[in-house]
Amino acid sequence: MKPDFFIDYRSTDTEAVVFWDLPETATKDSTYNIYLDGSKAGTSKRTHFSFHELPPKTAHEVKIEMLVSPADSDTKAISLGIITVETKAVKKALDITKAPYNAVGDGKVLNTSAIQKALDACGPDSFVYIPSGTFLTGALNMHSDTELYVDEGGLLQGTSDPSDYLPMIKSRFEGYERECYRSLINMGELDHDSDYNCRNVVIRGKGSIMGGGWELAKAIAKLEAVRLKDFIASLGDKIKEYEKPETIAHRARGRLINMSNCQNVWISGLTLGFGASWNLHFVYSDNVVTDHCTIRSEGVWNGDGWDPDSSTNSSIFACDFYTEDDSVAIKSGKNPEGNIINRPSKNIRVFDCICHFGHGLCIGSEMSGGIEGVRLWDCDMGPTWSGIEIKGTKKRGGYVRDVVVRNITASHVMIHSVTFNDDGEGHPVPPVFEDCHFEDMHLLGRFLDNNAGKNDWHDCPSILLCGFDKPGHEAKNITFKNIEMENPAEGTDSIHMEYCGDGITFEGMRSVPRR
Repeated sequence: MKPDFFIDYRSTDTEAVVFWDLPETATKDSTYNIYLDGSKAGTSKRTHFSFHELPPKTAHEVKIEMLVSPADSDTKAISLGIITVETKAVKKALDITKAPYNAVGDGKVLNTSAIQKALDACGPDSFVYIPSGTFLTGALNMHSDTELYVDEGGLLQGTSDPSDYLPMIKSRFEGYERECYRSLINMGELDHDSDYNCRNVVIRGKGSIMGGGWELAKAIAKLEAVRLKDFIASLGDKIKEYEKPETIAHRARGRLINMSNCQNVWISGLTLGFGASWNLHFVYSDNVVTDHCTIRSEGVWNGDGWDPDSSTNSSIFACDFYTEDDSVAIKSGKNPEGNIINRPSKNIRVFDCICHFGHGLCIGSEMSGGIEGVRLWDCDMGPTWSGIEIKGTKKRGGYVRDVVVRNITASHVMIHSVTFNDDGEGHPVPPVFEDCHFEDMHLLGRFLDNNAGKNDWHDCPSILLCGFDKPGHEAKNITFKNIEMENPAEGTDSIHMEYCGDGITFEGMRSVPRR
């Protein structure tokens, strides 16, 4: 294996999840043997494995082997690596319903102060425990070395009152640093020139964390529309550069979970959703891991699921998305601010996820700081609007490179320029889209529009490649290998290309009947 082959883990006192890169030689039929302290613990068809009932505060040797085909014997297994997994010490539970916190889970009492008191008291040797019940709250802050556990039947429910998310904080939304309403859960303080200021945070459990949703979003936008009335009026025709007139007022919305300048955050096992805008958003952050979660935003305009923003070394896996907008959106700022700050998103992994609808995986359109090292595998993104999309406006600058996609079902693949979300002073040169590889995919050649409760399918090319018309900024070094494309609709090309440069290759392409 390559020396940079990735194996990592996260653990509690009695459980651990180990996850690893898809090997270069893996096929759709590959399986994995997992050994714990020399004994076989199980097998997996996916590149992750969970352990249960481990003893606390112990170290274990975990070995991963790959069988290229199920017919292979264990003696033909390929060793992928060994990692030492350490479980944590048992922590003390800070039950929010007990003294001195005395939160009430009736869905009516506002518990912001009580829950915040418990979070403030939480340290490395304890965790905040939310039992069964509906606990209504406004914005909450988590600091370094805190853990929040929501038990089965427990619901942390954000209010729909904007005043519960004040005072506003410095944040980043759609590529610009600005003041925003606080999110339901907030970590770290935004500073693009500083180091990480919030570390080692865990949010997990079997319950749910839900925001104020569209009702909160509309209430915030209404207030902002009044506050920004003169500014919006002063834009004149420039308002056309925004997605739509109400876009500006909506940029003050908070998220469900906001992470700024954070490092080592683990979010696991929960149902999350209905933030006023995006759900999990992390900016200038590193090593954020999200697994075995369900993320929802039906009915929330611009309701993204998981958004790395100028962030690095982060993974999401074994998650289900029911999002009104992008399931995953990888960002790095908007021109000109993103070009100047120049903090790219790097080394982002998305695997074993299902997008039940929504827009799929999108890179951009805010990508002025650059995006590279994206790996996507073993996902189903068939019933989505965008499938897999790399996008940026001609004004963005920046780049997207080194994207590898394998073993995926998707509605379609798009690498192209877009015209929406186009405010901001333009960069002197367009973006660059280059060095992307797509392999072992099934493409539908049609996309699902589920916005505003619709359920309409539309025909489209399975592959759209469209770079920029400035010499040197064409799409280049884009390869497709072993791709199934469902038969196109009459009058529609399976592959459409414009402004493409060197290194566009197709190998093992085949048309198959529509499913």
